[in-house]
Amino acid sequence: MLRFDVPPVWSNVTRLEAFISFCVCILAFTISPWFMVIPLVQGFIRGFVGHYKCPAHRIGASLAEKYNWGGNKENAGAKMFANKILFVAATVAVLSSALGGNLWQVPVTALLIFTALEWAFSFCAACWVYGTWYKYFPPKA
Repeated sequence: MLRFDVPPVWSNVTRLEAFISFCVCILAFTISPWFMVIPLVQGFIRGFVGHYKCPAHRIGASLAEKYNWGGNKENAGAKMFANKILFVAATVAVLSSALGGNLWQVPVTALLIFTALEWAFSFCAACWVYGTWYKYFPPKA
């Protein structure tokens, strides 16, 4: 369902956030899987608390408004859903790494693919799932 209780977000700011998550996933593969703590925290804040409580989003939004490069305003509900998925995937990666397994590479690879789709092509797979779900299963009034 569309969220009107939270302010809309700039499309280019969310693309920048996806690029940052993509870069962090690259760091997780090349240096240490513990870098996945960063998207874990960001996914939690943006997904469960709200985008405008995340320091990185606030900086990006203020720059977007100051320099007029924000793009379009989008409903935050789908982006919050996407960040909840980011939180879950990053949590699985961190826990798997902490337990000594190599399974952490699976969610990080998935995040690499989906964040690349978001920042490069502005295609948010989680947003598409979110919209499709509510198209076929609308909330009861």
